Amino acid sequence: MKLSALCIFLLGFSLCACTAGMSGKENSKLADAIKVQGEAFLMQGDYTAALSRLLEARKMHPEDPYLLNSLGLAYMGKNRDDLAIPVFKQALDLKPDYTEALNNLGAACLRQKKWDLAIPAFKKVLEDLLYPTPQFPLSNLGWAYLERQSYIQAESWFSQALDASPGYVNASHGLAQVFLETRREDQAIDVLKTSLETNPEAAVLYAGLARAYEAKGRLREARQSWQKVLEYATARSDLKKTARDRLSALD
Repeated sequence: MKLSALCIFLLGFSLCACTAGMSGKENSKLADAIKVQGEAFLMQGDYTAALSRLLEARKMHPEDPYLLNSLGLAYMGKNRDDLAIPVFKQALDLKPDYTEALNNLGAACLRQKKWDLAIPAFKKVLEDLLYPTPQFPLSNLGWAYLERQSYIQAESWFSQALDASPGYVNASHGLAQVFLETRREDQAIDVLKTSLETNPEAAVLYAGLARAYEAKGRLREARQSWQKVLEYATARSDLKKTARDRLSALD
């Protein structure tokens, strides 16, 4: 259940007021309460508030791998992947079988363009047969190889991700990028249209479709797709700006 902003604020106020003179057990319970509060902010996308609460909780309970994983995600939300990486590593030192933290470590390394660290992390995640969302590391492997311009390997990983989760946006977008980079625009269009059937408001898919249509010289359809990007992209996003620029250029 999500806490309202007011409830979170009041909880924080009450927690801060009663930290003195507590036993170790009481201190641990308070750390857990502050952690829950931080994770609620994390779920809301308020990364600054989440970071504040999770850092406070870590001071009280520094060896909680789950707290550290959440802290790493808060750092990633603040675009501080350089700070997230050592936190995820610490979580894994405390709990070596913590596959979620391992996948998050790989994601942070991927965003830092540390391919040689990201790729082994994702492959190790896939060794966990109980990991419930294999499409995530599979797709992330696709992006790592795409960035290295290893198109055959990238195509294979993206395809496996789509086998695991048909229509998965991140993998559909990635596979379409492979096709665009290798001048297979018709295949890119097919992949994107298929994914849009189940994700009709995915702006990134419309952007890929627009680029494919532009490459084919199908400018009317390209304009229509860029208009869809404007409709569905979040306010002030780079994607929305790109759509405006492309529409202006195509006029």
